Amino acid sequence: MIDLKGKSIVSIDDLNTEELTQLIDTSLRLKDELYVGEFHEVLRGKTLGMIFEKPSLRTRVAFETAMTQLGGHAIYLGPNDIKLGKRETTEDIAKVLSSMVNVIMARVFAHKTVEDLARYSKVPVINALSDFEHPTQIIGDMLTIKEKFGGFRGLKLTFVGDGNNVAHSLMLAGAKLGMHVVVASPKGYEPSTKIVKRCDEISKTTSATLEVTNDLESAASGADVIYTDVWASMGQESEIEERKRIFAPYQVNSKVMSLAKPTAIFLHCLPAHYGDEVTEEVGHGPQSAIFQEAENRLHSIKAMLVHTTR
Repeated sequence: MIDLKGKSIVSIDDLNTEELTQLIDTSLRLKDELYVGEFHEVLRGKTLGMIFEKPSLRTRVAFETAMTQLGGHAIYLGPNDIKLGKRETTEDIAKVLSSMVNVIMARVFAHKTVEDLARYSKVPVINALSDFEHPTQIIGDMLTIKEKFGGFRGLKLTFVGDGNNVAHSLMLAGAKLGMHVVVASPKGYEPSTKIVKRCDEISKTTSATLEVTNDLESAASGADVIYTDVWASMGQESEIEERKRIFAPYQVNSKVMSLAKPTAIFLHCLPAHYGDEVTEEVGHGPQSAIFQEAENRLHSIKAMLVHTTR
């Protein structure tokens, strides 16, 4: 059993392959146990502080429900409750909050914010989304892939769209788990070269491969998983119309899915904008696993809380 007690998870790269695999396995076990009515209140008496700079449906509900099922309690702190770095410094917030709660989650704009929270906090900090990574989402995604395929090594995972925070965390997880990850983006919207370089380093020991391309058809060909995300994330609202024009050729539709394997699944971190990055036919079609994926956020978050906080 891995020992992550007291460890912050700001990036997928904070986890080695064994730790990432254990979190996925624990997620699956906790899900199976919940389905047969088993509850393990291992966090009884523990409190989670939830910092939200960005609104959320899945993240807030998943974390609050996770703490309830584990016997603990969650406190929601919205944008007007804290005002990170404005009303009070991030350092002071981390020190004060971590003196009262047992674990902190943060859904923020700047990645540096969650890094600073982790640096000054006395308790684990979990990155529930920043502008550079989205580790809680990706651990739930990997649980979904494991449920479908039984493992990861050698699977082709194709991410279509903006080389954003979701893409970055997918790339890192895929590299650690021995997957063949392809990111298909319009020119100028490719993922961070820093993440590409780091994935190349990881792949030397895991036999994973990474490809970044502008060619959607080759990227989708023979894929086991096709994954996409919105074209404009929160904070990019002023770019929506321009991005719609640039990303239009990268819509995931039935033609794109036909290039993948017949057994392929479609994933999306949600919310989806049907008619933009994906058609409703695909999003609600027989190959879609988006709602299983959304539910799996709960189970993966429980695993993260159990391992870092107990």
